[in-house]
Amino acid sequence: MRIGELAHRTDTTPKAIRLYEARGLLGTVARAGSYRDYGEADVARVLLIRRAQALGFRLSQLTGLPALDSPEGWEDVAQLVSSRRAAVAQERARLAALDAELALLEVELRSCDGAQATSANASAQACAAPATSPPRAPQMQTQNPRFLARV
Repeated sequence: MRIGELAHRTDTTPKAIRLYEARGLLGTVARAGSYRDYGEADVARVLLIRRAQALGFRLSQLTGLPALDSPEGWEDVAQLVSSRRAAVAQERARLAALDAELALLEVELRSCDGAQATSANASAQACAAPATSPPRAPQMQTQNPRFLARV
């Protein structure tokens, strides 16, 4: 099949397929004269690349794809997936901690509204209005009037 059909079947663009080929992600592509001739294995490979990208992998991380048909290639991809899962777990932990902080702040702020602001439950820091006025923009100080004319 030609590149247009491959692009249509994989919901991508010919430009993206050429990029995958240039980066070596498709391996060696057969040629019929001056045209690229793609097969079902190429469809599967492009779909795998698209899925990996949807899962957050960058193309530069997918260098083991051409060797996917070997045990070493499968092991490389398995290690890549394992490291991505570890990064996702770390991000989930960070987001859980952030969510807990936001929930605490929300409780503090809700205790400040209306008549409850004077109660003993309201945190003085959470309910306090800023005591200072907003900072002013610094003034330019220069002795050169030509400089001021250009500004």
